[in-house]
Amino acid sequence: MSDQLKFYQPQEDLKIAEGIYKTKIDGLYYLKYRKFNDQRGFFSQVLEPARIRASINPDFEIKQSNLSVSKTKVARGLHAEGWNKLVTVIAGHAHCIIADVRPESPTFKEVEYFDIDATQESDWGEAFYVTAKLGNSICAVEGPVYYLYGVDQLYQERNLADDQAISIFDQELNIQWPFPKEELIISQRDVESIKLKDLITIKED
Repeated sequence: MSDQLKFYQPQEDLKIAEGIYKTKIDGLYYLKYRKFNDQRGFFSQVLEPARIRASINPDFEIKQSNLSVSKTKVARGLHAEGWNKLVTVIAGHAHCIIADVRPESPTFKEVEYFDIDATQESDWGEAFYVTAKLGNSICAVEGPVYYLYGVDQLYQERNLADDQAISIFDQELNIQWPFPKEELIISQRDVESIKLKDLITIKED
């Protein structure tokens, strides 16, 4: 991994509401939520759509919640989908990497890196609001990683034309992964993913 890689850190000048922060990507927001720890474990309220409606998207409703579990060195993405989603890592250590793959966006080709270590001892959990069509990915640094996300469309009702898998190795994005390329475990869909230039061609057509 490059020594120049900078993980996102919330700053006061990026704050738009309590526990909600802008990032360098238009439509991507970072959130913190409180965890209440005791000898039993912890309790926390996660995926709170009311927070999103109050500060980001007044129409956001969670219609379906999904959970993925990833072993160490599993990489998922980059998936650009037609739904807005609120995501969090509830267990494990992961790198969440979001890329703006929308050609019409003012932050096109920007990439934001997040280092999320969801240990029980931490007092805060971390989440993201990911606007539709952003390229979303996650890599399990230390698994199992439990990745929970709520979306504003039902899976069976979504428009398949809105779903695109962009290569996680696209040179135009030059994403820095925590493991060598040959060690990453990826799905067949991601093996067969398209390049960013191909997505642009699809949109132009």
